[in-house]
Amino acid sequence: MLNNAMRPLPMLIILMVLDHIAFNGSRVSVTLYSLHQGASALTVGTLMATFALLPAIFSVAAGRWIDRIGITRPIQLGSIAVGVGTVLPSLLPGLTVLYVTSVIVGLAFMLVNVAAYHAVGELSRPEDRAVNFSYVALGFSTSSFIAPIFSGVSIDSFGHRATFALLASFTLLPIIVLSFKLLPLPTPVLKPAGGKSGHVFDLLRDPHLRRLYITMAVLTVAWDVYAFAIPVHGSIVGLSASEIGLVMGSFAAATFVVRLAMPFFMHHVKPWALLIGALLTAGVCFFLLPFANNVAMMMALMFVLGLGLGSPQPMVLTLLHESAPAGRAGEALGLRTTLINGSQTVMPLIFGGVGAALGMMPVFWTMSAVLIFGSFYANRARRIAGHGDATD
Repeated sequence: MLNNAMRPLPMLIILMVLDHIAFNGSRVSVTLYSLHQGASALTVGTLMATFALLPAIFSVAAGRWIDRIGITRPIQLGSIAVGVGTVLPSLLPGLTVLYVTSVIVGLAFMLVNVAAYHAVGELSRPEDRAVNFSYVALGFSTSSFIAPIFSGVSIDSFGHRATFALLASFTLLPIIVLSFKLLPLPTPVLKPAGGKSGHVFDLLRDPHLRRLYITMAVLTVAWDVYAFAIPVHGSIVGLSASEIGLVMGSFAAATFVVRLAMPFFMHHVKPWALLIGALLTAGVCFFLLPFANNVAMMMALMFVLGLGLGSPQPMVLTLLHESAPAGRAGEALGLRTTLINGSQTVMPLIFGGVGAALGMMPVFWTMSAVLIFGSFYANRARRIAGHGDATD
């Protein structure tokens, strides 16, 4: 349970969920509206990449800015920009404006995301931090479920342009709360006297952070391969669109379940042990995927994969916040966001090319090998961390 010192946290999570509904719903609506206007698959892919490309470039700079000025203003400005970017297609119809929306909303939600995660870390006591991050992850699982359903029903009922306006309305409460300073958020943590900001690569020179970023990168790539490859594999084995939706819904349900249960067993599982288990679980699932040729087998595998990939986020965020140098937690989170968005931009292209040339089995087994190797690397990192050794 959240203690009295944590009262701003529930409201912060609500505001993040509302902004995330607008962000995630705009991604779905941009896709459907562009297809409605006759856009090609390449155009749709370009629009989706635009959501992630610029955040990948500017996340570290955003994190440094948040470290310098604090949390409230970045979340406020990000919420305003998410609302403005989302409402634009309702005011200015056409394909061109969707590119503007993708740029604005992608950058704006990146700012909200980095600042809000930083706020959760600062609002939490060390012993509560992992549990509180699990509440945030649970909130994002909820908004990820709500946003596409809301967008689809709204488009069918009111049309594409009205849907963008309705999605933008989700940002109103965050804008009001933050503009009138109704939510007390932490002030910046000052760097040690005489300390320098340093270069972002200094974070990677720290052995503990480097191990964490490498492990996190492997998990991020696995998530992106899942999102790209499961619809393709489902089509190859003859599943219908609704069956593929059930398979992916099984994965989403598992992420919700594991994040709901996270506060219960987080006190009994060490962070690195959980990361090792997640890597091994995901590795085995990817190895078995080529043999799954019906909806029941794929749903079962995807549920187990969802348990594996859905569990590490709270632990990763906790370790990252605790390992970051004083006054640079926002920058460390920004580097995490850069890795995630960079992977979302590049990995579908790489694995798409491999899949087109060689089929999906090499994709799944390569990912399996990387994950299993990553589990051994994480186990070594756990032992080194336990002995206080600063070398790889």
